[in-house]
Amino acid sequence: MPASQLKAELRAGRLAARDAIPTDERIEKSLAIAGYGENTVGFDPGTVISGFLPIRSEVDLRPLMATFRTRGARICVPVILDKVRIVFRELVPGAELIDCGFGTSAPGPDAAVLDPQVMLVPMAAFDLAGHRIGYGGGYYDRAIARLHEKGLEPRLIGIAFDCQEVASVPAEPHDVRLQSLLTESGFRIVDT
Repeated sequence: MPASQLKAELRAGRLAARDAIPTDERIEKSLAIAGYGENTVGFDPGTVISGFLPIRSEVDLRPLMATFRTRGARICVPVILDKVRIVFRELVPGAELIDCGFGTSAPGPDAAVLDPQVMLVPMAAFDLAGHRIGYGGGYYDRAIARLHEKGLEPRLIGIAFDCQEVASVPAEPHDVRLQSLLTESGFRIVDT
């Protein structure tokens, strides 16, 4: 079976499992993720950290992003510009959010575009080797590649619920491997 087809099947299965988590349980799991994240993700004041605003049944990172902001981080979130490109706009308290397509919202074009030093990366599915499956658009892989072209090496932390783990994700040449994983059961550094 081609890797793309296997990824599509894994994605569909893990997203269905995520969707099946009751709302109140999803909130509790998101708060557990925030608790582990605030106690394990270190950074210096002024560090640019990209998170994301939840869509559908994703992990709600807003509590963790708020904690990071109080510790001095500059927070940004992805904005879809077109069919192949995202940028990260700064998210400041009180910022008006606009619809950015695919169910996402983010600060408008007046917000500063930042290059993340730490990226909290959403995952549809993942394995313990640090391979992830996104939503199939390749936005994060291309965004990370653009940062690498600028000579930047962001720290990559995958974010998902435990039920999204699979035994193995088929890695393709364009896939970017994560350095760590954060779920409701804790923070794990990926063995390299």
